Amino acid sequence: MDLNRLFKPKTIAVIGGGEWCKSIMSAAHQIGYEGTILPIHPSGKEIAGVKSLKSLDAFPGLIDAAFVGVNRHATLDIVSKLRNLNAGGATCFASGFSEAAAEDAIGANLQEKLIEAAGDMPILGPNCYGFLNAFDKCSIWPDQHGCREVDRGVAVLTQSSNIAINITMQNRGLPIGYMVACGNQAQTSQADIALHLLDDPRITSIGLHIEGFGNLRNWEKLARKAHQKNIPIIVLKSGKSQQAKSAAISHTATITGSDVGAQAFLDRLGIRRAESLPVFLEVLKLNHQFGTVESNQIASISCSGGEAALAADAVYGTSLVFPPLTTRQLKDLRKALGPMVALANPLDYHTYIWRDEPKMTAAWAAMADPKIALTLIISDYPRSDICDQKDWNCVTGAAISAAKQTGRPYAVVASLGELMPENVAKKLMENGVAAVNGLDHCIQALNILTQNLPQDETPLSLPGPERTSYILNEYTAKQELARYGISIPNGNIISDRKSAAEKAIELGFPIAAKIMGLAHKTGSNGLALGLKSPNEVQEILPKLAAGEVLIEQMIVGTIAELLVGVIRDNAHGFVMTLAAGGTTTELLGDSTSLLLPAKRSNVTTALNSLKMAPLLYGYRGKKKVNFDAILDSIEGIQAYVLANADSLEEIEINPLICTAEAAIAADALIRKA
Repeated sequence: MDLNRLFKPKTIAVIGGGEWCKSIMSAAHQIGYEGTILPIHPSGKEIAGVKSLKSLDAFPGLIDAAFVGVNRHATLDIVSKLRNLNAGGATCFASGFSEAAAEDAIGANLQEKLIEAAGDMPILGPNCYGFLNAFDKCSIWPDQHGCREVDRGVAVLTQSSNIAINITMQNRGLPIGYMVACGNQAQTSQADIALHLLDDPRITSIGLHIEGFGNLRNWEKLARKAHQKNIPIIVLKSGKSQQAKSAAISHTATITGSDVGAQAFLDRLGIRRAESLPVFLEVLKLNHQFGTVESNQIASISCSGGEAALAADAVYGTSLVFPPLTTRQLKDLRKALGPMVALANPLDYHTYIWRDEPKMTAAWAAMADPKIALTLIISDYPRSDICDQKDWNCVTGAAISAAKQTGRPYAVVASLGELMPENVAKKLMENGVAAVNGLDHCIQALNILTQNLPQDETPLSLPGPERTSYILNEYTAKQELARYGISIPNGNIISDRKSAAEKAIELGFPIAAKIMGLAHKTGSNGLALGLKSPNEVQEILPKLAAGEVLIEQMIVGTIAELLVGVIRDNAHGFVMTLAAGGTTTELLGDSTSLLLPAKRSNVTTALNSLKMAPLLYGYRGKKKVNFDAILDSIEGIQAYVLANADSLEEIEINPLICTAEAAIAADALIRKA
């Protein structure tokens, strides 16, 4: 689908007679639009000082783009007419389509009709503001905005028109080339638009505010193309608080909410994620300024011990490090700062050299080093309404001079986001120095940019729609898994508890006794472990809950316990969760997730990311597990999932008992459609 005419229109038709249509024309003039923009209204009345045309047929020449500002029912006819006139595309402003389907059954049906009416003509929305193109000075935007012409910049796509407006109003110096509000994405999705924008050489990175992914295959295409073009994609994904849709019959369902699947999907695509709107903007800004961040080593210099301590604390818990100063740095800093300053990284250079721009330049140049990815100069500028900012010109000048002198990346960082004036930010950025609003946001943004997120191009295994389900009993579940190479304990189901002791003798002690049909046996009086004799079996079984009993040989030599679970996530694919296993799984919260199919190397990386990973390698002199046996078991689980993808809803092994010789599924749950 060709979006060129829509996003770079030489002619725009504004259809409707309300205040929104006046705003469309005002916003276009505000951004400097020099093409033809004409209102369409059957009355022929004047709109925003321009006499409207009474019909689309009266428009002089082809319509490259249109704003459809009429009600949802009239929108269908207008879109169909635009298509017949070979228009380049349209923004559908009206609401009441699929987003209203829960309250209004008409909405979903109208959205289908809208797609049919548009055919191969691209449309944005419905329930959508449209776009701002600051590169080419054109827009379809029914409100005020903060965009001005730029030569290079970022593209931001969001499903929320209000968030889009707010981002255009940022005063952080972020150059926004495109702002696109995608609305309901009835026909043209965020992924479709981003795929198109990747071909614009003026775009340095793409930021996406996402509420839901939709077609996952399109996102795979987008990630692949972005990786090939070396254009980073930064995501702000909402929906963390949404409760998992799966019934919490297992630990996996409790751990794996909808956001876990989204994060696993982004990780698989190699797409970086910001956790808040300010960090999202700062990641885009730093990436625009410097592109790839070379390493996780940074330096910080400020004229306050308090700020140096804040910087040191800010990196705690991140992948960033402040490396010790080198011999060269120590020598050059001592020359620039004299004997009174204690040299360290982060550095408090005190105020001895304040206002002496050449000495400030020398000190900051000395702080930079080839192994340092970014040198942070912490400085908060005074507020301009009641203070004089001239005394801080030395900071701006020295930062620019140090960057030019060393050829290394620098960022001036205001510890408080509001104390980085926009005019200062723009001057710094125009001269090759980043300007960051907020020390914490700076550190979080850098941490995101230094993450190594290789893309996995293996196609996802995608589940079908949700269905009703049933649970296999533990014995049957284990037998199914055993056919895929997963080790299970020797065991038998018995109905007559009087024969339990005899069966236990045949299996060999120690023995575990489990009541069938209980999802959580420990809390339901359905489990007895470590039975060492026929007498213990005969004594304990009558005290357990009613039901058939699974008698199993206990596993000895346990070094570690893992949980391996897979959930059908209709939004993102099959999500596999790896976690510390046993009865404390949810309490420990030690888990990681990835989408299936997953490569053996990726599973290894995921296991090694767990806090309990040292147990697998012989913690404090103990034996190490058979790691290959664990990986073999997980590959067997994957094979089972892929072979049963049409019917499988959920699978969990907890615990997978890991010994020096084997990995054995001590308990298993399978839920099928």
